[in-house]
Amino acid sequence: MNGRVALVLLTTALATVLMVTGCGSKHTGRELVVGAGTDQESTVLAELYAAALRYYGSPARVEHMADPVAKLDTGEVDVVPGFTGRVLDKFAPGAPAIQDKNVYRMMVASLPEGVAAGDYTTAAQDKPEIAVTEQTAAAWGGRELTTLISHCAKVTTGSVAGVSNPAVIGGCKPPASHEFPTEAALFAALRAGQITAAWTATADPDISGDVVVLADRRPPVVRAENVVPLYHRNQLSDQQVLALNEIAGEFDTAALADMRREVAHGADPRLLAEAWLAAHPLGRSRAADAGRWCVLCGAGIARAAKAEKTR
Repeated sequence: MNGRVALVLLTTALATVLMVTGCGSKHTGRELVVGAGTDQESTVLAELYAAALRYYGSPARVEHMADPVAKLDTGEVDVVPGFTGRVLDKFAPGAPAIQDKNVYRMMVASLPEGVAAGDYTTAAQDKPEIAVTEQTAAAWGGRELTTLISHCAKVTTGSVAGVSNPAVIGGCKPPASHEFPTEAALFAALRAGQITAAWTATADPDISGDVVVLADRRPPVVRAENVVPLYHRNQLSDQQVLALNEIAGEFDTAALADMRREVAHGADPRLLAEAWLAAHPLGRSRAADAGRWCVLCGAGIARAAKAEKTR
């Protein structure tokens, strides 16, 4: 290979790396709409994905609506955040999947033709979990969800009114859950012994500090509920899909709970999302790889240019 050919090939390789990593270019186009429900959690996640799209140069805004997933299927919105188990239950009620990978696969297979899914966030979830008092955990002799199953006949559960929770826990089917108007009332009833176990969730920002949350270890018995972006198929560019998928490598349950807590205290969810991105820059691993390639390509181009001059 002569120097001129090598120079052309190396320059092309460098340009490709820069294009793939977004160096020196900024995606522009129509403003994308990220659909959110009316609750705080949906708003926080929608603002997070909108911020990720803007981070990579795509204008994006959040709009609130009663059923954002329905609007996604019709193309009225471009992106909707969700949870894998809830989406699966919407499109395939009664599906048996429990573990996160299986839930995601079945969810993807159940989506309408016009809807696609990005990468799910393995470290960020909001699935139902059970809390008991310290006294109950000591009497049961364990802090895992399997201990509740072994005491199923004596379990009475409680939950906040309007919140959906599993009817069966690993083969245990407790009596109908007692409903309480607020989480404070729920945990007060737990402490008073009116119920044995209280339903809560992994990203709940208000779990009482004096209770024991029973761990759902592998193999889990409660269905996974991992954060996942849904988008209208064929409407997003590869770069925009990449922006959504980058969240999967950085976001976690603690961050979701913290952001929900801040919003409950009056913080602006958009500002919170942008602050989180500032503290957790997306594409760091790809940028590092690109940097190494740029150094190698640059050195190769310099050598090829020098060889061409000496010919």
